[in-house]
Amino acid sequence: MDVSSWLSHAAAGMPTLAILLLLLSRRLRRPNLPPGPKPWPLIGNLHLMGSLPHQSIHQLSKKYGPIMQLRFGSFPVVVGSSVQMAKLFLKTHDLNFVYRPKTAVGKYMTYNYSNITWSQYGPYWRQARKIWLLELFSAKRLDSSEYIRREERNGLLKQIYNSSGNPIKLKLYLFTLSLNVISRMVLGKKYTDESENGIVSPDEFMEMMDELFLLSGVLNIGDLIPWIEFLDVQGYVKRMKAISKKFDRFLEHVLDRHNERNNTNRINHFFVSLHFNIFWIVVKSMALTLTLKYFQDLIAGATDTSTVTVEWAMSELLKKPEILEKATEELDRVIGRERWVEEKDIVNLEYMDAIAKETMRLHPVVPMLVPRLSNKDCQIAGYDIPKGTRVLVNVWTIGRDPTVWENPDEFNPERFVGKDIDVKGQDFELLPFGSGRRMCPGYSLGLKVVMSTLANLVHGFTWELGGDLNMEEVFGLTTPKKFPLLAIAQPRLPPHLYSCLMD
Repeated sequence: MDVSSWLSHAAAGMPTLAILLLLLSRRLRRPNLPPGPKPWPLIGNLHLMGSLPHQSIHQLSKKYGPIMQLRFGSFPVVVGSSVQMAKLFLKTHDLNFVYRPKTAVGKYMTYNYSNITWSQYGPYWRQARKIWLLELFSAKRLDSSEYIRREERNGLLKQIYNSSGNPIKLKLYLFTLSLNVISRMVLGKKYTDESENGIVSPDEFMEMMDELFLLSGVLNIGDLIPWIEFLDVQGYVKRMKAISKKFDRFLEHVLDRHNERNNTNRINHFFVSLHFNIFWIVVKSMALTLTLKYFQDLIAGATDTSTVTVEWAMSELLKKPEILEKATEELDRVIGRERWVEEKDIVNLEYMDAIAKETMRLHPVVPMLVPRLSNKDCQIAGYDIPKGTRVLVNVWTIGRDPTVWENPDEFNPERFVGKDIDVKGQDFELLPFGSGRRMCPGYSLGLKVVMSTLANLVHGFTWELGGDLNMEEVFGLTTPKKFPLLAIAQPRLPPHLYSCLMD
């Protein structure tokens, strides 16, 4: 082969060689991953997780910084633990992290990833969220259903009044209120009571919800080490299937009751309008299934979260009587002692608003936002985040960041007085409802229930502890108190205000 022929062949092969060298260099280049502890074989960093994973991760973030790489079994996990990291994950790169990992919770407890929390981002998820926002949580809908919240709140206050002087487990009263509100708003009827017509009692349903939220937040080994998934070594999958069957029976009973009622009386509320709108588009079985998916998500999102927040708030107020006294003084000054607090009054109660925000900071209902999944390779704060990485935002740590909050472990509502910090997902130092596309769509309802309930509990009664005050948490998707608050209430308003409450 002469020189010219050799050169021509070499020139022709140069592009191919360049591509091969580029691919090889990329393969050989080690990604610049965030710092983190060295993982063990097979289990990764799971051995570092205690019974309260958000607190374990909080301690690790003190050593490794606001963005940290962990490994849970077979999967890389990146944790953001600062205001800046939360903003990058939830706003700047929100579209890349809007996806969910596949887990047993989504498969067995949410109709195979079909509810709004666990479904993947796409047309189905957008349509479901649109239905929620327009049909239930719009300003118009919330205004039209205010009478429901008032009636159920009056029922709560009446129950507490009837129990005056006796220790009560406040959580059960709060849970019943939240469940009755969302049931009437969505279904037009309460479905948990003590009568013979009740499907389940409030106690039984609260146990179901506690199990649902616990299992929704556990570190299930089968999710993290897929090749041993079939063993169900912790027994979580068995429990998920069992609780899913209980919800199925409850929801199917609800649907049967509605079908019976709708034969004679078409009721104008969200559930019926949704049910019949879908019915005319798809076959009945699909409509029923879709309605079940939506309603279970609504129950979960609207009951446990507000219950947990108000119980933590009351616990902190009883722990610090001087704050409770200051809140009472504001209520007497703004509302007076001749009426109850209405939702329209909330905007004028600056200190009560500060108490609620401080509770959400120190005791975020969801301490680590529901896991997200990186949809493609990207860089965050100069670090490589490969496609398929699971992402956690530790809201619990952000609420205790000493660079953001002075004396962060102290319950001090004054830190919010006169400050323009809201909970609607734009101030990343306070994210009780998340932020971005995956932000909780029902936050407006949650705020109304939390604020009006808490304000009336403080306004209508004097409170004292009915037992020991324990501030330990239980980890799940939410973090309720490990030991429910026992409290004793005594009326502090004129007698006629209690006699006019709904029976």
